[in-house]
Amino acid sequence: MEFSLTNQLIQHFDGDCAVMFAVDQTSDNSAIKALIEINHFDAESGSILTLNSVSGFKAQRVMVLGLGDAPVTEKNYVKALNTLSVNLASAKVKNAMIAQVDIDGCDQPWMHRTTARVIKNAVYKIKKVGVDMSADKDNVIENIAIQSGSDNAHELAQGQAIANGMALTRHLGDLPSNVCTPTYLAKTAQDLAQEFDLECEVLEESDMSALGMGSLLSVSKGSIEPPKLISLSYCGNGDAKPIVLVGKGVTFDSGGISLKPGAGMDEMKYDMCGAASVLGTMRAIAEMRLKVNLTIVVPTVENMPAHNASKPGDVVTSMSGQTIEILNTDAEGRLILCDALTYVEKFNPEVVVDIATLTGAVIVALGKHHCGVMANDQNLADDLITAGKTALDTAWQLPLDDEYDELLKSNFADMANIGGREAGTVTAACFLARYAKDYRWAHLDIAGTAWVSGAKKGATGRPVPLLTQYILDRAK
Repeated sequence: MEFSLTNQLIQHFDGDCAVMFAVDQTSDNSAIKALIEINHFDAESGSILTLNSVSGFKAQRVMVLGLGDAPVTEKNYVKALNTLSVNLASAKVKNAMIAQVDIDGCDQPWMHRTTARVIKNAVYKIKKVGVDMSADKDNVIENIAIQSGSDNAHELAQGQAIANGMALTRHLGDLPSNVCTPTYLAKTAQDLAQEFDLECEVLEESDMSALGMGSLLSVSKGSIEPPKLISLSYCGNGDAKPIVLVGKGVTFDSGGISLKPGAGMDEMKYDMCGAASVLGTMRAIAEMRLKVNLTIVVPTVENMPAHNASKPGDVVTSMSGQTIEILNTDAEGRLILCDALTYVEKFNPEVVVDIATLTGAVIVALGKHHCGVMANDQNLADDLITAGKTALDTAWQLPLDDEYDELLKSNFADMANIGGREAGTVTAACFLARYAKDYRWAHLDIAGTAWVSGAKKGATGRPVPLLTQYILDRAK
């Protein structure tokens, strides 16, 4: 799919489909306005009216998208684009032109970047295992021209790069755990390094043992799949300190000895979506060639019950030297992240953000709309929240107070790996905060946003838009 900018009048576009917008059942074009009234079209957000052979238009058909009430909001615009993408594909449109529209508080760069990203992401298709989809071109949109007063297509390329990163994240998340193993994630990182000339290092179990990563290795020892610690670095800004993203990569989480219920356990293949999101973000940033230094670190394991698996009550020693009483083996994500958070000190980071499908409690707190953000630096939290609002990939801040940290006390170690039933998302972050005291750090809990269940089950690609927007803002 290719995107371009044009100052051509939309009536003169002679391709398959011209796309217009309507607000409050009105349109700037008199012919379209009359047809809206004749068809009793309600221009609510996400509605669409398809017209054929419209007088004065060269295009074969005209699609009119409802944008709801004025002033038009970013959310209603994105909702309209998602509706458009589905209808363009079902109508087998190969080339289309989208009319210019004003969105309250949004400039043209945002419009261009968002339009390209949303449309390309909306036509993403889940790839079935063992099925070659390369020949499936029936519903492929080839060219989309966007009416604009600018000829700078830079932001269009950025939007496509973000969508490509989301596609990688979604694909990795959707793969079954017998395919997407820690070794597979390592190979994915190595392939990205080769494609974009990145620096890649993969630590094996023996390397991690030598570094004293007893917490991480306690999770993987019950599985036949060998653990990996992956780092991937992009250098676009000389000797500047890097932004470091750490992504939780539990490729399947059975819960270990604290076994999860069987219903819905198949979705625990998505417990590596933090890892998938940082790999997708790296792909987007490397494709954009931003003037920024970025390093991603992925601790990746499989959590399985076995005769040698960790047991509730075991005590392990992390890379930092702090000891941990494992009260629940299903609280394993923090056990691999804590050693990764100690490891990243070697990169002398400007800032560290970890991304993890860490707690079911965040879904109870925030549902499926916002990811949870907690940080030891308020400016960092504010920057991530702002980036999320800009990218429409939102985050909501939760507290990180000392009173919650006290719930992690243990009689037998420096800390327990859980803090009880209350405030589970916050106590998980408090646990991680103990390993991130030497740098600016934030934690994103994406358990509610990384995938959807039901008939449309699949990875969402979030929070790649939030993370890439945060990095874009730093690269200015």
